[in-house]
Amino acid sequence: MRFSANLGFLWTDRPLPDAIRAAKLAGFDAVECHWPYAVPFADTKAALEETGLTMLGLNTSRGNTAIGENGLAALPGREADARAAIDEALAYAAGLSAPSVHVMAGNTGGPRARGTFCENLAYACDVAGDKTTILIEPLNPYNAPGYFLNSTEQAASIIREVGRPNLKLMFDFYHIQIIEGDVTRRFETLLPLIGHVQIASVPDRAAPDHGELDYAFVLHRVRKLGWDQPIGAEYLPETGMPPDTSWLSRYTAL
Repeated sequence: MRFSANLGFLWTDRPLPDAIRAAKLAGFDAVECHWPYAVPFADTKAALEETGLTMLGLNTSRGNTAIGENGLAALPGREADARAAIDEALAYAAGLSAPSVHVMAGNTGGPRARGTFCENLAYACDVAGDKTTILIEPLNPYNAPGYFLNSTEQAASIIREVGRPNLKLMFDFYHIQIIEGDVTRRFETLLPLIGHVQIASVPDRAAPDHGELDYAFVLHRVRKLGWDQPIGAEYLPETGMPPDTSWLSRYTAL
């Protein structure tokens, strides 16, 4: 199996280009990130070209984090800001030839929020065209209280309602185990809608080598079902320590 280092959590003690180099040295096959916009994309692109790694994807802006915003796309009345964030993300992704953008919904709820989210997702998909996959991701209520998108059923319903072929589900086993459980059956059912996969241990969100989920079993099942794209390692290193990547050699052999 192949794995992507999520640089939103890994090697955050160094600039993004140096984090890309660290991921290469650690043995990752690709990288992904959260919000790279403070780094000129030319610097990021140079590091990717130097290492031969692909940037798989990035997130749209969270908005005003000082007041707790965690995305904009489902916020009624913030359509202009949401679409500006989508445009920003798509432009950065295009500069890196990154194949996906995760459009963050934000903290809200109700029918108006759903309608707003669907309209903004349709906009994102239409602007992206066939060059970029638009991803949406359910987040668990412990890490993201109040987040609009909070179940795979809700996400699947929205994907079908928007009806664009380049709108897909980001299936994060960490979040889905906390929200719903039954992760391998759920993965199999949703596989036609899935555009990216992420992992971390549950419940501590550390390296994926312990906790509630047996990733040796989970990843073997994912592989057997035909998933052949790099899997995002979005986990938190121990405070003050470099990321533990000892699990990589075990899982790449699956």
